[in-house]
Amino acid sequence: MTATVVAPDRTAGTGRVSVSRGYRFELVKLVSQWRIRLLVLACWIAPALFVAGVGQQSTLPSDTLFGRWMLATGWAGPLVILGFSGTWALPLLTSVVAGDVFASEDRLGTWRHLLVAVRSPRRIFVAKALASLTVILLLVIGLAASSTAGGLVAVGNHPLVGLDGRLLSPGDAAGRVLLAWACVLAPTLALAGIGLLGSVVLGRSPMGLLLPAVVALAMQLAQMLPLPVAVRLALPSWAFIAWNGVFTSPAQLGPLAIGIVVSLVWAVTATLIAYLLFLRRDFTNLSDDGSARRALTAGLLPLAGLVAVTVAVVTAVTGVTSGSGIRQDKVQRSLATAFAHLYRMQTSQLNRPAVTEAQLRSSAACTKGDVQDGAEGAGNDWRCVVSWHLPGTQTTGQAIYQLDITADGRFVADGDGPKEVNGYFLMHTSTGDAPNPLWQFDGNVDLLNTSLKG
Repeated sequence: MTATVVAPDRTAGTGRVSVSRGYRFELVKLVSQWRIRLLVLACWIAPALFVAGVGQQSTLPSDTLFGRWMLATGWAGPLVILGFSGTWALPLLTSVVAGDVFASEDRLGTWRHLLVAVRSPRRIFVAKALASLTVILLLVIGLAASSTAGGLVAVGNHPLVGLDGRLLSPGDAAGRVLLAWACVLAPTLALAGIGLLGSVVLGRSPMGLLLPAVVALAMQLAQMLPLPVAVRLALPSWAFIAWNGVFTSPAQLGPLAIGIVVSLVWAVTATLIAYLLFLRRDFTNLSDDGSARRALTAGLLPLAGLVAVTVAVVTAVTGVTSGSGIRQDKVQRSLATAFAHLYRMQTSQLNRPAVTEAQLRSSAACTKGDVQDGAEGAGNDWRCVVSWHLPGTQTTGQAIYQLDITADGRFVADGDGPKEVNGYFLMHTSTGDAPNPLWQFDGNVDLLNTSLKG
């Protein structure tokens, strides 16, 4: 009697690799790259070092939003880093991660091996997309956490001055800083979707890697132009700017909500196009790694059409068909409100009798160049006279400001006298010299607000 040994059938239980296993595999592939590790390390360390270093300097990046308050509170640091990240860091990070996640397989010629192992192009796409988004999220969290830690350690947990001059408590400031960082996740996802699309369509071409950064730069340049409000809000780059509205009271949530929704639509659309093109790809042809014609017809034209659709929808929703949104009445109201809050701060620092905004009854009269009535639009030729009243006096106080208003509604008010109010950078207090809050300050105009109610 002979015994027969039957070899186990190793193919019987073999099936497609699950999405979770493919995701873990792609995530390990990403974090094993030296440049990804370097980016993660930089995002978790460099912002803290920068914010802490600025906190030890006598000069501040006053031309940056919230930069002038970096010596006063640790909550200004993460906002300065947020402004820089939305302009430069996040577009570059999404380019390096999402813009290369598919193209790297083309350069290495490993598509056949990956398909044999996973046996599903759909699962490959989902795993790669999720892995790249995980790394991007890790980088964003690093930027936020590192800059916040650096600011709090170097400067301290102190109140923050908002864009309407109101003093925000440390707890309120912390919540708004966290919300601002959360809001920029939407445009970051939009750039990530564009990166996935470029990586699929352009293959090993370097342009696929640079596509998110190029698109972000083009949109930033567009935001600097005197575009109608509807066009400005219909670009996903608007959400990198609209977080400013979180730091006013009441918060300017309308433009921010539109920016987030538009960014998410862009993210879904770009990712869906990349997914459909990836499924149609001929992996048996090693030379099929993207073409200029396919990039134009399948990538650029749908996104251009998306711009037209979002402009039409935003126009219909907001009812604003033209104009910059920067009007004389709104500028005057924003300036007067910020001045009243900062005047109270100055009063407290100088140990003068307390006064309320209602008692001050502050108002502003602004002109733009030679235009006296109906002035509108961005520019550095705005000149305003702020008036206020003190309780128990008949005299009306007045202060002059030169305003530089950018196309997104942010303005810098530069004091031009009288010197006792806003003529000096420092003022003498009982505890020593302190920055004069009325000398120069930032403000924000709600581009969609058409009423004059507070």
